[in-house]
Amino acid sequence: MRAARLTIDPAFTVGPVDRRLFGSFVEHLGRCVYGGIYEPGHPGADPLGLRRDVLELTRELGVSMVRYPGGNFVSGYRWEDGVGPVDDRPRRLDLAWKTIETNAFGLDEFMAWATAAQVEPMMAVNLGTRGVQEACDLLEYANHPGGTRLSDLRRAHGAQQPYGVRLWCLGNELDGPWQVGHKTAEEYGRLAAETARAMKLIDPSISLVACGSSGRGMPTFASWEATVLEHTYEQVDYISAHSYYDPTDGDRASLLASAVDMDQFITEVVATADHVAARLRQTRKLKISFDEWNVWYQSRVQGDLDARGWVEAPALLEDDYTAVDAVVVGDLLITLLRHADRVGVAAQAQLANVIAPIRTRTGGPAWRQSIFHPFALTARHATGTVLRTEPVSPHYATKRYGDVPVLDTVALHDEESGGLTVFAVNRGTDALPVEIDLRGLSGLHQVQHLSLAAGDDPDAVNTEAEPDRVTPRELPTATVDGDRCSVRLPAISWNLLRFAPRP
Repeated sequence: MRAARLTIDPAFTVGPVDRRLFGSFVEHLGRCVYGGIYEPGHPGADPLGLRRDVLELTRELGVSMVRYPGGNFVSGYRWEDGVGPVDDRPRRLDLAWKTIETNAFGLDEFMAWATAAQVEPMMAVNLGTRGVQEACDLLEYANHPGGTRLSDLRRAHGAQQPYGVRLWCLGNELDGPWQVGHKTAEEYGRLAAETARAMKLIDPSISLVACGSSGRGMPTFASWEATVLEHTYEQVDYISAHSYYDPTDGDRASLLASAVDMDQFITEVVATADHVAARLRQTRKLKISFDEWNVWYQSRVQGDLDARGWVEAPALLEDDYTAVDAVVVGDLLITLLRHADRVGVAAQAQLANVIAPIRTRTGGPAWRQSIFHPFALTARHATGTVLRTEPVSPHYATKRYGDVPVLDTVALHDEESGGLTVFAVNRGTDALPVEIDLRGLSGLHQVQHLSLAAGDDPDAVNTEAEPDRVTPRELPTATVDGDRCSVRLPAISWNLLRFAPRP
């Protein structure tokens, strides 16, 4: 049986965990909003029409921040359509997803939802069909205390205090030809820089995200980032990255190695940003906002879009996630944590129904998809400082990424409690013995081993009828002998290993 070794030393740090890494995404797409987080006719809805069961699951998921309102949707969105008396709001054609947008849910409802869900809002402005003035108007409405037309309009709508939104996206995926208002890097870079300067005149405390490439496979990848940052480096705080991984080709070995691609994506964006910084004589290190990521059965999208006409909130992109998908999501979270020094924001897309950890039935219950569990447990236990791990692992062959390690890991040390948390994925089809060298962390004992294993039933999914078919299970803890601990990771599994100082 092949084995692996892992060395953990508290002297080798990456950086502290930013809680914004555990973000999610709510877009006006399919049933994410209408029938997802918002359903006034639902028996469990609160007086504002917010589904209490989805709010409860959002808090359990550990979401720290939510990006809104898009996504592709934002590139044609008029934010003022979604404020004020609901009966006066216009119905519009949404060109991004070919649906009718009622605007019954807008900025004020989202802010009420974010407060109830205990999450930080991350707002996106429309730089597809709109520009500097409209972005400034939205910021004034949201963040200015009062005494101006737009801030007083917010107060008239019931929000006396400013929303204080600190994190803003300067558009969405404008490198993509599918985007309403698609632009060249030069066009977008100039517009984003102008918008950023104006927004920071209104509220200097905000942080801004410039659009990076909408995927590592885009033909303009890296050159897009370089051109955009030549214009915006001094004005923005983050450059975005988006990546989805599609299981529909049946290549499970490559799917399980998806984190290899995310890791390379991050490395390349960092290198590009640092190259621009050197050219501009900038010492500040720009961070990445990885504000769209997930497993997504993307090849099914066109069929969903072509199957109906202009309707309200159709069921779109409602993927049923398997046990294997959950292992992949856990591994992508490991990668984000491993780059905690340069990835400061991340948002899994999306929160409810649309490629989501939470599923609902309109008028019925909500339940946890398989991918809910690694996210929730990582958000709960990934605290302290990320440590560099040095795994020595057997490899296996993939069509997409060549030979990749069977074992992927990240470790976190909580200096206050003295505890250690290790997240580990076994990508292989056999159980994997792992010997952990805990040098510099003597006196620990293992207190928990949770595993979500897909080896026995890789295609298992959670449904309304069987909501707990895929869920982590407790495994026996191992004995720590001096500075060494030996554990066994089940085949195709995501694992949480927790250690604490001996009493």
